[in-house]
Amino acid sequence: MIDDKALDALFRNARTANGFTGTPVTDAQLRQLVDLMKMGPTSSNSQPARFVFLRSAQAKERLRPALSTGNLEKTLNAPVCAIIAFDTLFHEHLPRMFPHNQAAKSWFDGDEKKAARETAAFRNGTLQGGYFIFAARAIGLDCGPMSGFDNAKVDAEFFPDGRFRSNFLCNLGVGDPSKVFARSPRFEFDEICQVL
Repeated sequence: MIDDKALDALFRNARTANGFTGTPVTDAQLRQLVDLMKMGPTSSNSQPARFVFLRSAQAKERLRPALSTGNLEKTLNAPVCAIIAFDTLFHEHLPRMFPHNQAAKSWFDGDEKKAARETAAFRNGTLQGGYFIFAARAIGLDCGPMSGFDNAKVDAEFFPDGRFRSNFLCNLGVGDPSKVFARSPRFEFDEICQVL
């Protein structure tokens, strides 16, 4: 079991960053984050998540038309904004990613399996997005994940061929503690759980 310091960093003291200091996020940190994130489990080792890291002002300006008003300033000022996306044709990589079952690709081949393929891509890509947040926290970065944007605009701008689709955005950097909201309530175990 990991110690209390790690649990605090990942869960108890970690907060959504609504603003950041001027400390940059390095390429080495992004690589370390992805190297941790990719170790999390996905069904059939499908790994459909794809990431676009927007660091430059020019790259973030391309995102501007898709952002809601409440997310605009903090995203443009974040050291990095990550587009967490998923590959709708992830199954093409299954012969390599799931080598002990070379039939796995056939589970998702064909137009009649498109709905199952897209559900699996979204579900497993979302799992990887969660791993992404915890990997970032584990290496000392703060995260500002958000849904306040227009997916269709992001996809048209960054994924025009339609193969990848955006899921959510996540600002990354060293958080500014003065811009963190007070912690909101959490449900108690008995309110949300059943043990049968």
